[in-house]
Parts: sequence; structure tokens; C-alpha cells
Amino acid sequence: MLSFFFLIVGLVLLMIAADILVRGCVALAERLHVPPLVIGLTVVAFGTSAPELVVSLQAGLAGSGGIAIGNVVGSNIANILLVLGLPSLICATSVQATGAKRNFAVMLAATVLFIVQCLDGRLTRLDGLVLLFFFLMFFVMQFQATRRARRDREALDIPEVSLSVPLAIVFSIGGILALPFAAKLVVDNAIQMAQLLGLSETVIGVTIVAVGTSLPELAAGLMSAWRGQSAMTLGNAIGSNVFNILFILGLTATAVPLTVPPDFLHYELWAMLAAALVLIPFLGLRLPIGRLAGFALVLIYGGLIWGTVALPSI
Repeated sequence: MLSFFFLIVGLVLLMIAADILVRGCVALAERLHVPPLVIGLTVVAFGTSAPELVVSLQAGLAGSGGIAIGNVVGSNIANILLVLGLPSLICATSVQATGAKRNFAVMLAATVLFIVQCLDGRLTRLDGLVLLFFFLMFFVMQFQATRRARRDREALDIPEVSLSVPLAIVFSIGGILALPFAAKLVVDNAIQMAQLLGLSETVIGVTIVAVGTSLPELAAGLMSAWRGQSAMTLGNAIGSNVFNILFILGLTATAVPLTVPPDFLHYELWAMLAAALVLIPFLGLRLPIGRLAGFALVLIYGGLIWGTVALPSI
């Protein structure tokens, strides 16, 4: 019963932290003339990816390559299908923001590169350095997009806010620091409840842990949708996936080479790629992700997770 209480407390803190983060980032975007997509791709994505960074780096240093890689793979699937699907049930997610297609192409290329690196069963230090190099290129690309936006005044449809720049920075940093703490509170107590219910470690790992490390992205996405900032929702999902692969796994593999479990080559990596490919029709046809599409994304997520649990040894 105590676990359930702290689980609820963690969920409440998660939503409060996400609201603070989104309000701060929206204010920064408006004050500094930065498009919300870029803020979502950088500040929000980096902050909400903190749990994945901690889990993967600790697992890699402990010699648990499967957990380090599985955490990122599971989180990336959740980031597309849940982080975009659930907020779309509140408010349609627009995909027409300047740079959306370009950044999606970066995410897709990073996903394919990562899969190719895994085909030999290992992520070496060289692989990690390659990922970090492309992460640096991604960051430079966002810096250039910000400069263009300031020059052309492309701070797109951001409502007026009352926060000053210093207060917006405080809100943003506070939200970033509070989100991982709240997410850990939720995950730890959810795992305790699952263990009491007799669920296996595999089921707990691919569901609670993977979704748990994506809770900051999901909470930020829900609050962005609630405040009508769908461009930030899209940027958060795409940016978090790029951060997870290029920065988190790049840093982890550079610190210690990782062994890729054979099962990942049979199913999980391809499930992650399939989740990414789902966005192509929306971006290609410039179709918003509405309630029906959001519901479909959540159903697809459920199907992919069922495959992970039901087919663990293909």
C-alpha cells in the first residue's frame, strides 16, 4: 500500500515538474526568438533524457550491456508511440514546424546507423565515438537553426508570457532537475508493486523500466499539448530519440564497450525502426497527428510490447 501511495505522489510531482519545465521553455522560446521545435529538440529533449543517461551509463559500467541498450531501445519506441500518441488525444500534434522533416531524417539516420553498428554483436569505443561525432553535428545544426530563426524572426505562434528570461531559466532548470527525481519515484515503486504481483524481470524491464525512463518525455509532451505547444511535443520526441542514440549510447560505449544481446538483433531493434517509420506518412503528407492517429500509435505500442514479451527468444 505504501508503494501505491508513493507511486501516486511521484505521478503528481512528475506532472508539476513537467508543467514548470514547459512554461519555462515556452517563455525562453518567446523571449529569445527561438522556435519551439528547436527548444523541444535541445533543452527539453536533453532534460527529459536524463533518466536514460543515468540508467544506461550505470548499466554499462556494471557490465550489463543488455540493460544499457534495452533501456534506450525501449525508451525510443515509447518516445514515438506514447509520447506522441497520448498527447495527441488531448490536442492534435502539428508536424508542419520548420525543420521537422530535417530533424526526423536525422533521427531515422541515427536509428539505422545504430542498428548497423549492432549487427556484429558489439558496440565498441570507436562506435561510441562515431555516435558522439554525429551528436555534435546535430547540435551544430540546431545552433544554426536558432541563428536563422533570430535573423528571420521565425519565433512561430508562441503566445505572450509574463516570465522574464531569468525566471524562465529558473523554471526550465527546476523542471529538468525535478523530472528525473519524480520519474525515479514512480519507477521504483511501480517495480515494487510489479514484483509483489509476481511479474517477471523481463516484463518489468520492457514495460515499467522502459516506460519509466520515458515518463519525463511523456509528462512534458502532455503538458505541451495541454498548453497548445504541439511543435515542442514533436521536438521533444524526436530530440530525445536522437539524444538517446547519439549521446547516451555514444557516451556509454565510449566509456565501456557493450555487448548486444542476440535477441535484440531478432526483434527489439527492428521494432524501434518500425516505430520511427510510422511517422513518415504524417511528415511526408504534412498531416497532423489527431486523436484517431494518436490512439492508433498507442495501440501499435501495445502490439510491439506484446511482441517483446511473447517472443523473447526468437
